[in-house]
Amino acid sequence: MTPPRPAGVPWLTPYLAVRDARDAIEFFRAAFGFAVRDCVEDDGAVMHVEMTYYDQLIVMFAPEGAFGSTARTPKSANAIAPQSFYLYVDDVDAVYARALDAGAKSLSEPQDQFWGDRFAQVEDLDGYRWALARHLS
Repeated sequence: MTPPRPAGVPWLTPYLAVRDARDAIEFFRAAFGFAVRDCVEDDGAVMHVEMTYYDQLIVMFAPEGAFGSTARTPKSANAIAPQSFYLYVDDVDAVYARALDAGAKSLSEPQDQFWGDRFAQVEDLDGYRWALARHLS
């Protein structure tokens, strides 16, 4: 019997629309340390990307309009993303600084929180919100 999902693929993976796939790849590499697992091109245009973090598939994305999709980024839709992604990292302050250097917008600076995480928030190039966290105790 064929398994319900491919080997090494989590049960749930965010699939985002991005304005420019190559820019998104570079942002996710520089800001968060993600690595490309798969990149599908058609006539030189990036159509689908899978990126990993600590060898786990963390996000997939395609440019707006790929495969006939009508999905738009929060920036293109002039909207605030209704969801955010909670990413545990080794050093919140360092990742926060790298994200800003890569073009992210600060939503909240790194601070220790009452729930036990050091925490910061940034908005990426396409308007998606990323919470950066490190468990403290």
